[in-house]
Amino acid sequence: MGSGGRTVLLMGALTVLLLIIGYIVGLLTGVSITYAVSAAFIVAMIVNLFSYWYADKWVLRLYRAKVVDEHEEPELHAMVERLAASARLPKPKVAIVPSDVPNAFATGRNPSNAVVAVTTGAMKVLNKEELEGVLGHEIAHIKNRDMLVSTMAAMIAGAIAWLALIGRFGILAGGRRDRGNTGSAILALLALILVPIAATLIRLSVSRTREYGADEEGARISRKPLALASALRTLESVVRQRPMKEGNPSTSHMFIVNPFRGDSIVELFSTHPLTEKRIQRLEEMARTGHF
Repeated sequence: MGSGGRTVLLMGALTVLLLIIGYIVGLLTGVSITYAVSAAFIVAMIVNLFSYWYADKWVLRLYRAKVVDEHEEPELHAMVERLAASARLPKPKVAIVPSDVPNAFATGRNPSNAVVAVTTGAMKVLNKEELEGVLGHEIAHIKNRDMLVSTMAAMIAGAIAWLALIGRFGILAGGRRDRGNTGSAILALLALILVPIAATLIRLSVSRTREYGADEEGARISRKPLALASALRTLESVVRQRPMKEGNPSTSHMFIVNPFRGDSIVELFSTHPLTEKRIQRLEEMARTGHF
């Protein structure tokens, strides 16, 4: 199954969890399921749409990224222009992040407002082909509208978290007088704890799926899957030894490799797939010529 189909299934699973948690909260509080789900979703939507609309400005400011023009970085601009044309997208803005930790990210609510940012460290340690492979990956994120997908997943997961909080408060406050016996309340409390955890895991799985998709699409855009694989190997090696000290870990999903960790972590709780798996998939693409 492709990354697009897997994303649809994961988003469907999140929606099912939202309905389940809404049903439980409705039973506990006496509020209709439709009202409970709608109210929680509206709150989560407002918060996440605000983030979606202003994320590009916020993240660029957070990492002190400077948007550069063609005169300042002609070679970098030429790469981005070539890759954007290959992807049939408007050329995004180009920014440089003053960090020795090699990495890159893309931001912007749509292709017309996109920015591709690379760190000074990436420009130092990667050769031209590797850098082009990385830029292709980031332009693939723009083409696949992954920021929008991530925002939708965050909205649903956020609504689930809000509803679970309301439900737990309802149990602690006594809930409905006729809500049932203690056993039912305990089961409901367990569901109100476990369902948000499951939603978080699914949201992280969506993020990992989009990374795989960006690797594949990026390799097609740049026509250099092995260069991207080599770049990922280099980036992962440096990050393990020297993780990023500044910034905000909540933005880790935006980077091509999680910059905030030095040791491997359990993949289930990660925003990114294991780098070795990504490299293996890219090498398989190169071997079979499916790009």
